Amino acid sequence: MSYLTGERIVLRDYRMEDLPYIRKWANDAEITGMLSDIFLYPQTTHDTESYLKMMVEGDPDNKGYIIAFKDSLEYIGQIDLHKLDWKNRFASMGIVIGRKDLLGQGYGREAIGLLTGFVFDSLNLNRLELDVYEFNERAYRCYVGCGFKEEGRMRQRLFRSGKYWDVIKMSILAEEYRSSR
Repeated sequence: MSYLTGERIVLRDYRMEDLPYIRKWANDAEITGMLSDIFLYPQTTHDTESYLKMMVEGDPDNKGYIIAFKDSLEYIGQIDLHKLDWKNRFASMGIVIGRKDLLGQGYGREAIGLLTGFVFDSLNLNRLELDVYEFNERAYRCYVGCGFKEEGRMRQRLFRSGKYWDVIKMSILAEEYRSSR
């Protein structure tokens, strides 16, 4: 795949040279606290290298991209498709902006826009879905702004910081994506 190019960013392939950038956030609780329970335990360098190697070598059920600056291709974050289901034409999405200094500046929204275009226009999928935690209000607003709709909540599904939280299921369909363009 060639780069998916936006105004300020590109979605590019994973590279082993991305390891130091990923290692900077992989154990940062401010960032990982918004992510899945895989980050509940400290991430070793071996854990990160194994994941990165899998993404570089390819996996038929997962396809991921580095979010990078358009001019330098320097790492900003990651956006991945998980559980690609070709029969039923859907995938799950995960995203992380791995640099705290770049949070809230629209890079995630731009990356999601590029990925949804690719998912619906090139891969011909019908549905893109994700889970977001109730306390991650910034991400929720971003997803709504990108056209995702709340489908339901798994009540008190997540335990974080001494409290139970809802996990919100969201999705966007190909017809919704196309009608919003």
